[in-house]
Amino acid sequence: MSLEGAENILVQSSTVDLGENFPEFARTNIRRVAEKYFGRLSSASVHITRDGITYRCTVNIQMGSLKTMSGEAKDKDLYTAFRAALQKSAKQLRRSKRELREDKAERVDKDMLLREGNTAPRREPQDEEVQAANDESDYRAAAE
Repeated sequence: MSLEGAENILVQSSTVDLGENFPEFARTNIRRVAEKYFGRLSSASVHITRDGITYRCTVNIQMGSLKTMSGEAKDKDLYTAFRAALQKSAKQLRRSKRELREDKAERVDKDMLLREGNTAPRREPQDEEVQAANDESDYRAAAE
């Protein structure tokens, strides 16, 4: 599946040297998450800052016409902070996809069958059940 706007992934930091590997790692993982949930990536950005000895990673993902999903995490390791922030964004995408899927209208014909009770096949009564029903009606007639 080719992603529309896959080149709109911005990986940046004003204070941290990201090297050559991290930006490609971030783009690959964001593309993987986008393919998994919707496949219409409009734009994404990753911003890294340094807070003392920890890294703060913010991931923003815009899918199609949905609102921007944002996740933020802190960790001593840059890659771990990125993965945690991406998981938070992915969780938001998963929930919005579920919400869209459950928002569909119900089938009217299926609802009518369930109300009438015609879904279960009818079975013929066994000989013992017929005999028990006849005995019960005989008792009722005798009691009247």
